[in-house]
Amino acid sequence: MNPRRLLLLNLGHALDHLFMLLFPAVAALAAADIADSYGSVLMLATGSFIAFGVCSLPAGWLGDRWGRERMMLIFFTGIGGASILTGFATSYWHLATSLTLIGVFAAIYHPVGIAMVAKGGGNLGRRLGVNGVWGNMGVAASALAIGAFVDFAGWRAAFFLLGALSILAGFFWTRLQPDAPTETVQSRGADHGAPAIGWQRVLLVIGISAAIGGFIFNSMTVALPKVLDDRLASLSYSATEVGAIASAVYALAAFSQIVVGRAIDRHAIKPIFLAVTAGQAVALFVAINLDGWAMVAASVAVMVLVFGQIPINDTLVARYTPDRWRGRVYAVKYVLTFTVSAAVVPGLSWLYDTGGGFPAMFLGAAIAAAIITAAVMLLPRPSSAAVAAAE
Repeated sequence: MNPRRLLLLNLGHALDHLFMLLFPAVAALAAADIADSYGSVLMLATGSFIAFGVCSLPAGWLGDRWGRERMMLIFFTGIGGASILTGFATSYWHLATSLTLIGVFAAIYHPVGIAMVAKGGGNLGRRLGVNGVWGNMGVAASALAIGAFVDFAGWRAAFFLLGALSILAGFFWTRLQPDAPTETVQSRGADHGAPAIGWQRVLLVIGISAAIGGFIFNSMTVALPKVLDDRLASLSYSATEVGAIASAVYALAAFSQIVVGRAIDRHAIKPIFLAVTAGQAVALFVAINLDGWAMVAASVAVMVLVFGQIPINDTLVARYTPDRWRGRVYAVKYVLTFTVSAAVVPGLSWLYDTGGGFPAMFLGAAIAAAIITAAVMLLPRPSSAAVAAAE
C-alpha cells in the first residue's frame, strides 16, 4: 500500500476515536456551564454512541458495494463538519443532534478503513497493530487536549480545530490515487478465496468478544479521565495535569497492540488471546478500590490488555474471511461492539449519580473479561487456509 495512503488511514483511526471521546471528556465542564449534573450532561453523548454502532452495518455494506475510497472521503469531511456544528451548538437539542451526527460519520471508519488496512495478507497482525496504536493515540489525545482546552481555550475550540483538521485530511485523501493491485498467491487466497475452515466458530467467538469487549473498552476509555480525577483528588492536580496522566496511560498502553500484532503473526492466536483476556479480568478486579498512583499503575495494566485485544479480533476476521465479505463482517463486529458500548454512557451516568460508582464498573468489567476468556476456549486450531492468509 502507498505509505501516504496508509498514513491517512492511520490518521483516520486516530481522528475517529478522538472525535468520539471529545464530548465525554468535556462533559464535566459542560455540566458546570449549564448548571447541571455530570451524569445528566454525559447522557447527551448516548445518541453518538448508538449511531456509532448502528450505522456501521450500512457503512460496511456501502464500502463493499459502492467503494471504500468514496466512503473514506465521506468519513473525513462528514465527521469534520459535524464537529464544527457541535462547536456552534447553543441548545440541548442542537448539541444532541450534532453529537449524533459525529457518531453517524464515525461509524464509517472501522468497517471501511480497517478493511482497507487488512487487504492483501502479509504481516497482518503488525499492520493492524500499528493502525490500532494510531486509534488509541486518538483516545490519548482526547484526554490531553481536552484538559488543555479546559484550562486555556474552552471546550468548543477543540471541536472547531479538530473539525478543520479532518476536512483538510479529506482534501489530501482526494489527491492520492488508489493503489494498483499487486497481488501474490497468498494475498489472492486471503482476499478472494473461500472462507477458512472453522470460520463459523471463529465468527461466533468474535461476536461474543466484540459485544462484551465493547462494554469493557468503552467503560475504560470513557470513564478513565474521570476515574483518575476522582482517585487522584488528594493530590490536587489541575485538569491539564490529570488529562496528561490519562493521556500517558493511553499512550503507553497503545503500543501493546504492536507487540501483540507481531506475536500473532508468529505464533498461534488462541493462547495469546486467552492470556490477554484472563489478564484483563485479574487487572480489572485488582483496580476496584485503588487510589493515587497505585490506581494509575493498575490503569496502565488494564489498558495494555484492553488495547492488546484489538488486533487479535481484527486479524481473526481477516484470516478467516475473504475481502469481498470483509467490510460487512467488520461492520457486524463493530455493530455488536459499539451498540453494546453505547449502553456504557447511560450506565456510567446512573452509577455515578446513584452511588454505585466506579467500583461497580470495574467489577462488572472484570466479570465480562472472564466471560470472554471462556468463549475464547471455543476457537479451533488454525487451519492451513488461515495460516496462509497470515503469511
